[in-house]
Amino acid sequence: MKVVICDDSIEDLMKIDEALAKYNERNPGRDIQVEKYSDALQLYARIKEKELADLYILDMIMPEKTGIELGNKLRQCGSEKGIIYITTSDEFAMDAYDVHALRYLLKPLREDQLFEALDYAFSYSDVSNGARYLVRTRTGLVSVLHSRIEYIENASRTLAVHLVDGEVIRSIFIRGSFDQEISGLISDSNFMQIHKSFLVNKRYVRKLNGDSIIMECGDCVPISRKRAADVKKEYLVYISEQYR
Repeated sequence: MKVVICDDSIEDLMKIDEALAKYNERNPGRDIQVEKYSDALQLYARIKEKELADLYILDMIMPEKTGIELGNKLRQCGSEKGIIYITTSDEFAMDAYDVHALRYLLKPLREDQLFEALDYAFSYSDVSNGARYLVRTRTGLVSVLHSRIEYIENASRTLAVHLVDGEVIRSIFIRGSFDQEISGLISDSNFMQIHKSFLVNKRYVRKLNGDSIIMECGDCVPISRKRAADVKKEYLVYISEQYR
């Protein structure tokens, strides 16, 4: 895994680099390669040219370009690469959530928190790079990465799989139940079923209301009354895990 660190504080930059070296020693099979930047503009130019790493550890507050601007540029380039933010303030936590950061850690950085974040980043990378969902369509089977699915709707025994780029893949008539069709996705902790006919990817939830969810694409997805309490609890746990 290629990891990029960007922090305008040379002292903090070296501390993160040292922590990564220690993590690499403890996990030799993961083979981390580190690239360091103290100039956010230089990294911004590399991202713009789509010279991308596997994971980004970014300071939030930097001159010229903030960590959020770097994260936004990554997402504009269509990259779903992992981002861990490190900052002196929790003021920008929701901004970090908007670019789907994996973790939001406060300075002074605790080594155990960084190691947990790295463990999660590797797990996330394995899921996003390998786990796929198969959709039976009129033209055959379509394989979709879990990370590209925003939500799935079941209507009249056919599935509408809404992807993050706006594409909608429609299945043929399903013979089994909706629960059976999404059983593989439910085992992925990023997904939750909020209605007998709707499954959402928690990473793309923009707003949780009492009886509905607003997705990243702007669509409003209903929450069934009997699931409302469990959905709220599950989602709040998910959010707290991202920014602890």
